[in-house]
Amino acid sequence: MNPYKLYLVTDDQQDLATLKFVVERAVAGGVTMVQVREKHGDVRAFIERAKAVKSVLAGTSVPLIINDRVDVALAVDADGLHLGQSDMPAVLARQLIGPNKILGLSIETDKQLQEADSLPIDYIGLSALFATPTKTNLKKHWGYEGIQMALDSTKLPIVGIGGINESNIPQLTETGIHGLALVSAICHAEDPKAATEYLLSLME
Repeated sequence: MNPYKLYLVTDDQQDLATLKFVVERAVAGGVTMVQVREKHGDVRAFIERAKAVKSVLAGTSVPLIINDRVDVALAVDADGLHLGQSDMPAVLARQLIGPNKILGLSIETDKQLQEADSLPIDYIGLSALFATPTKTNLKKHWGYEGIQMALDSTKLPIVGIGGINESNIPQLTETGIHGLALVSAICHAEDPKAATEYLLSLME
């Protein structure tokens, strides 16, 4: 079972009730991993959201990943942590969360990709695969060739994020990439369960 296959990243604009609904339905539809994101810096709110998602995931085999914040990951005893390049260094984060938690790192440049295998991480988030309206300040778009190059140059599982939609999922799956991370395609779907099932069907 590949835990990275369909990786849901939550929308930090949605209220708690919507968040729980989305996660519950998405997991019922087959999402394999959930990352809780909170960009507003309110740690108390972040912990509350993380606990809410953790309660939804209880009894499923779907790991809970916390974005950026080691303290929040520890506070709710999440299954893992995902770091960006401006967050705490991976080596330090690993010391704090211990050897058994999942640790992911966003990779945005070739240089970062070359260094990835020497870090104590479990997977990389390749960002961004394609241009997206939400992220305008990106250094790079990897595209299909970049994905292939990344797959050839690291031993780590790769989760792609950014600009993924139903039109490119079949071709992305063919590259052999280990997982695809999605936000709006699931979070903003009228029926997140049906949306998840549909997205998974495109990956077959």
